[in-house]
Amino acid sequence: MEKFTMNDSIEKKLVDNTSIISLLFSAVKKASVVGIAYLAGYMNWSIAWFVGPVVLFVIRDQWKKTSDRKRAIAKATALSSEQEVVLARLDDLPAWVFFPDIERAEWINRIIKQVWPNVNQYVRELVRDAIQPALRESLEKYKLTGFKFERIILGTVPFRIGGVKVYDKNIDRNEIIVDLDIFYAGDCDITFHLKGMKGGIRDFQLHGMLRVVMKPLITSIPLVGGLQVFFLNNPDIDFDLVGIADVLDMPGLSDILRRIVVETVASKMVLPNKFPIKLSEEVEAVELKAPEPEGVLRVHVLEASHLMKKDISVLGKGKSDPYVVVTVGAQEFKTKVIDNTIDPKWDYWCEFTVDYIDGQLQVHLYDKDKGRNKDDNLGRATIEVSNIVKKGSDDMWVTLEQAKHGMVHLRLTWLTLSKNYSDLDAILNETQLLRSSNLHTALVTIFLDSCKNLPQARMSTKPDPYAVLRVGNNIQQTKVLMRTINPVWEEGFTFLINNPENDTLFLSVMDQKTSSEIGQLNLKIKTIASKQDLVMNKEPFSLLKSGPESKVIWSIHLRILKQSEVIAEIRSDDPGVMKRSISNVSKSSLENLDSTDVSQENINNDPSESLNPSNEVVEDLIEDSSTSFVSNIPTSEATDILYHRTSSVTSSAGEAGLGRIQLTLRYSIQRQRLIVVVHKIMNIPLKDPSSIPDPYVKLYLLPERARDTKRKTQVIKDNINPIFDETFEYVISQGEIGFRQLEVTACTQKQLIYSNSNILGQVIIDLGKLNLTQPYNSWFDLQPGFRAD
Repeated sequence: MEKFTMNDSIEKKLVDNTSIISLLFSAVKKASVVGIAYLAGYMNWSIAWFVGPVVLFVIRDQWKKTSDRKRAIAKATALSSEQEVVLARLDDLPAWVFFPDIERAEWINRIIKQVWPNVNQYVRELVRDAIQPALRESLEKYKLTGFKFERIILGTVPFRIGGVKVYDKNIDRNEIIVDLDIFYAGDCDITFHLKGMKGGIRDFQLHGMLRVVMKPLITSIPLVGGLQVFFLNNPDIDFDLVGIADVLDMPGLSDILRRIVVETVASKMVLPNKFPIKLSEEVEAVELKAPEPEGVLRVHVLEASHLMKKDISVLGKGKSDPYVVVTVGAQEFKTKVIDNTIDPKWDYWCEFTVDYIDGQLQVHLYDKDKGRNKDDNLGRATIEVSNIVKKGSDDMWVTLEQAKHGMVHLRLTWLTLSKNYSDLDAILNETQLLRSSNLHTALVTIFLDSCKNLPQARMSTKPDPYAVLRVGNNIQQTKVLMRTINPVWEEGFTFLINNPENDTLFLSVMDQKTSSEIGQLNLKIKTIASKQDLVMNKEPFSLLKSGPESKVIWSIHLRILKQSEVIAEIRSDDPGVMKRSISNVSKSSLENLDSTDVSQENINNDPSESLNPSNEVVEDLIEDSSTSFVSNIPTSEATDILYHRTSSVTSSAGEAGLGRIQLTLRYSIQRQRLIVVVHKIMNIPLKDPSSIPDPYVKLYLLPERARDTKRKTQVIKDNINPIFDETFEYVISQGEIGFRQLEVTACTQKQLIYSNSNILGQVIIDLGKLNLTQPYNSWFDLQPGFRAD
């Protein structure tokens, strides 16, 4: 009893002391505020000196609270058991994660926890050797010099594996491919120096899809010759700055720092960049470090339509200044900015080297805001590269996600790699017809092995050599090796070539200490044309402006870009799905085709109806059902391998006499998306011949009818049979879709003020009662509706 009394007494004293300290601190703060206010009045300072900092700190405080809350949730997730995490996020998991995968992931996580102390040491060396130099170089562009890590401790909480996918189809028999959904939110302790100041990083978090490729398979232990580790797309990275660096932790400045970190990671470990690990001496380094790409994706960004208005004008909402950022992995291209428009036309070409065809092409549209660090988002679109590979080419209008409305027009072409130099004439003729300087005709893969007997830049010490390779305006370089005249880099590089007949590969060997050139070599690309299979394998070349015995040893593969000959062959991992081929289509008929794609949505019972311009709609609708998607095939020959949709016309005005609307609904398991195509409305009753309606369609997901589920078509002026053919998508889990309804409302824009009189009719579709694993196309009778906004 005495013990408890003593504890109570101690606790009371601590509380009293704390209260006194808090009271004194509060008094000092108030006195400081009064003193500053008095000083400001005495000095006749403007009130802006107070308002500005107060607003800035309020914004910073709210932003930090939001960021801290997100990091706290992520950290709690990282510390939870695997089963708890999976059950809590069951609806959000990818379609390929099942409970056997959960058990496998939990087993892997136990192994990771056991080896985590050893991983700590390895990561410290990796960060200092690879990440630190790249970060220092990027920060120096912003006049932030002297960056150096002081302490790197990853803590006791390891990263966790949230899902595992092992590929067993459509892969080489000499490799194993594993995708890991990794998540790190540990208790790391990282400190660094920047411009003489000491700062730190805490609550570092990373989430992304990591691919591990084990190849080649060998007959001796360890049975795998090496690993290639990389992220398919840029991982999500977040962290909190502490110490002096906390000053930088504000919106805008913090975004710059985070972007530098993401770009640094991307330059090392996001496709096409890979982190190779050699496990056996039986394997040549060139197999791991300079693999040949699978092909090249050519992208033509033509235009966009009906984008959101983001700029503010005197009369209210203005227009936008849109531009497009197109990415595949770490490769990124950006169009020019088109000022003051919501219907921009870019006519922009770019090309991506593709190492794995199961990656994604991501298209982001932004509104350029001058004077701001961050531009407004106008929407995004994602296209699976594998779909383009199957079709060879595609011309599509894609509805933008994360936007109320808007579409972007793309033309995509898949180019294979040919070992036949005679194929050069065909691709040269094609690029000349397209009249774009951004297009290429060939690709070169270089494996820079080593140099021997380099001269010393200074008599007293050996050089710190690195190599710089250049083709046209594309410049790439190796890492720096310290104090050696026989550097071994073993690094791979890929260059796209405009014309191998004219282009030259330039190699310069530099000394980092003196910034002087200690060797050079110029190689005409066309000299490789005489080699068998256009391959030059580990051949030594004498260096110019170097020592008498100085040589470079490298391997070079030349490949000619060629239009894909595969028209369509859809493969599927889903059981019970039909697989079809169009090999029975004659070659002569293919040669006489026009450039318009024929698809499931294009083929109608009414041959006079115009073709649907939105080919991406069809791709999403039929991808999982594995009906062959055929580009550029005559209707008569494609009919037997494509499904028809419902009749494109109707004479009925529906049960309520308000008209009928034609929709196609489809759920893509692969993309976890509900796809809705609004085709047309027919037989809208004309109550007043002098007031023909201006119809449009609005969509909402029920039961919430949340604003972020609102979708809206364009308005068709003065029409009682409007044709829309617009596609909309909802990101929604497979488990959730059974409990949702789709509200479809046909409206007119004739009235100035929106009310029930604007509504032409409405239909509510219970998604749980439909089989959306196949495209569901039907006419729906419009019923009397009510105001949906």
